[in-house]
Amino acid sequence: MDEPTSTEGYQRGLGTRQVQMLAIGGTIGTGLFLGAGENIAKAGPSLILTYAVAGVMLFFVMRALGELLTYRRAEGGFAGYAREFLGPFWGYATTWTYWIIWVTTGMAELTAAGKYIQKWWPGVEQWQTALVALVVLFVVNMISVKLFGELEFWFAMIKVAAIVMMILVGIGVLVFGFSDAGDTASVDNLWSHGGFFPEGLSPMLMTLQMVMFAYLGVELVGVTASEAKDPEKNIPRAINALPIRFALFYLGSLLVILSVVSWTEFKGGASPFVLAFDKIGIPGGGDIVNFVVLTAALSSCNAGGLYSTSRMLRTAGVNGDGPKALARLNGRGVPVLTVVISALVMGIGVVVNAVVPEKAFEYITSVSTGGAILVWTVILVAHMVYRRRSSAGLLPKSSYRMPGAPYTNWMVLAFFVFVTVTIAWEHDTRVALYVMAGWLAVILVGWAVLMGTRPGRAEVPTATEPVGESLAD
Repeated sequence: MDEPTSTEGYQRGLGTRQVQMLAIGGTIGTGLFLGAGENIAKAGPSLILTYAVAGVMLFFVMRALGELLTYRRAEGGFAGYAREFLGPFWGYATTWTYWIIWVTTGMAELTAAGKYIQKWWPGVEQWQTALVALVVLFVVNMISVKLFGELEFWFAMIKVAAIVMMILVGIGVLVFGFSDAGDTASVDNLWSHGGFFPEGLSPMLMTLQMVMFAYLGVELVGVTASEAKDPEKNIPRAINALPIRFALFYLGSLLVILSVVSWTEFKGGASPFVLAFDKIGIPGGGDIVNFVVLTAALSSCNAGGLYSTSRMLRTAGVNGDGPKALARLNGRGVPVLTVVISALVMGIGVVVNAVVPEKAFEYITSVSTGGAILVWTVILVAHMVYRRRSSAGLLPKSSYRMPGAPYTNWMVLAFFVFVTVTIAWEHDTRVALYVMAGWLAVILVGWAVLMGTRPGRAEVPTATEPVGESLAD
């Protein structure tokens, strides 16, 4: 029997450790493990600077989202805030845009899984691996949120342990000079092969598209709020830990592998982490790292591709942005219909891998990045409206505040404009803007149809739930 169509229908199946690991699992995926290879080949060591700048900008986005989450927990997270502060259309547009972002991101993760499997079985086609992975994750998401959370916890644990292990091994190579890479490993590799900017400033800027894709998923904390235990404590903790995670997992890992192996050794289409451990020559090291990056792809597909997309579709049903049937939960608190729909649409990625396997990853990730910038922009603008209203005494103030607002909001928005320009600059990534323009047309047509069939649509209330006023900063 279906549960009521509200946030109360969700089971509080995600505990502290699962929420924390979900935050990690969403942000460490294919963008780093696979996309970094292409970017290193383009920009060399200067890629580290790109990751650092992008990380700072997205931390401000998350602080803005955290302030909104601690003011009031809304159905659909940031989509609910878009509705409340920017109007019903933006709530509708954000819901469906975030859904399409993660559907395409799930396709990218499936593509990466196909590439990783080919290290062991070159004869297996990318689309075959993608199909098997999609079916397995679909079954897991259909059972219960608790099983999903447990699987994601262990996926993320593998990633965290592996990155820490890779950093320690790399430091060991640098300090003690053991392994096949010991003779050439040195921090001098960061500047001795053409300098820190070996290809100049322009190629470094052109890596922004893939770097932003690598950070996609950081906002998953907002989606999990409805199914998290003690969100008053867990959400701020997860957000406050982001700088440490960014510094360790992104900057730390890149600093080490680019010191151990010269950037000139890396190439696109292969994981730089696997290549580095192959160069180090530890028996089975490359295979172990390949297994890790495979689980990373499956983790991101699990957390974002199926989990977040199914919850966003349910939000569309709850708030009247789609058919009411989308809001239904089964007895285990799982939105079955939305999981099925998301999995079927993600199946398009299997087809893309069959038709253009060599370009599938770049096409799909550029589309995801374009949509993500739009959603992150909505979060920042909604936060600015909230801050104005709370400062005027119209709304309660949250104790978890975004530093430097509204100036930091404008700084990050300007950065997003610049990233969009870089996406438009190159032929292979420019397709994302064409796709997003087409998607905008679909959104506008859908809204017109929705308003035509439901004249009272604009008055549909947002499903919200207060979360309390005393939260740790």
